[in-house]
Amino acid sequence: MMNELTRVLIKCRLTMMISNQEMLKIVKLSLNSDNLEQDAFLMLKGFWKLEKYNQFLLLFRQQNVSGIQAINYLEDAYPERLREIYNPPALLFYRGNISLLQTDCVAIVGAREATEYSYRCINGLVPRIVDRYTIVSGLAKGVDGWAHQATLKSHGKTIAVIGNSLEDFYPSVNKQLQMKIFEFGVVISEYPPGCHIQRWHFPQRNRIIAGISQRTVVTEAKERSGSLITAELAMQEGRDVYAIPGKIDESSSKGCNKLIEEGAIPLINFSDF
Repeated sequence: MMNELTRVLIKCRLTMMISNQEMLKIVKLSLNSDNLEQDAFLMLKGFWKLEKYNQFLLLFRQQNVSGIQAINYLEDAYPERLREIYNPPALLFYRGNISLLQTDCVAIVGAREATEYSYRCINGLVPRIVDRYTIVSGLAKGVDGWAHQATLKSHGKTIAVIGNSLEDFYPSVNKQLQMKIFEFGVVISEYPPGCHIQRWHFPQRNRIIAGISQRTVVTEAKERSGSLITAELAMQEGRDVYAIPGKIDESSSKGCNKLIEEGAIPLINFSDF
């Protein structure tokens, strides 16, 4: 049964008018509140101009939370590692086996336009670790999709963290893969039903990938890429970051080689991982 904090946060999020930081304030408010909805309204009224507040109130009261699955920051199902990061999501929407968030996780990320080299590396590494780790990635083209596919092929556990709502399939080429992860893993997102995809959603979701994972593996990343954002966030949180070395004259390897130069662990023997 959905608790009161989750219900209020879902309705807030469905209005598309409230930030994660504001929702975290509602989470904090809930610790000492006898009437959370009323107290949240009073807090938001103090933050916003009256016109925005009245619009929010109208939209809030129209929202229906039935059929929506989500966990809030305070629930036992919410991973402790994720609570430790900067700006942790106040609310996570999910479909699948949410208990996987409590397992030991390894993120595998890399280029969307990855080469056969990454495909071979992923299919060499994943079968060796799926009995010990849940594999986390972002369900994008290239490395992300290959990491999820290799895990499912090896009958392992996988978590997809997406930058769109659970009802959308992006990229569309991964629709069947997303459907499989709904069934055999879990897909999570901080974006509610009806939320349109925005480019900035994807760098934002990278903090979740890094946050739930004890270790992050990067293969084939350019110097400026989402994969490097994930790796740098993981490093900031004191997590182990591994980079698969590449050819020094390949642009797709510059990011990984730079990570190694900056202190990432070079992953050169999958059996030692």
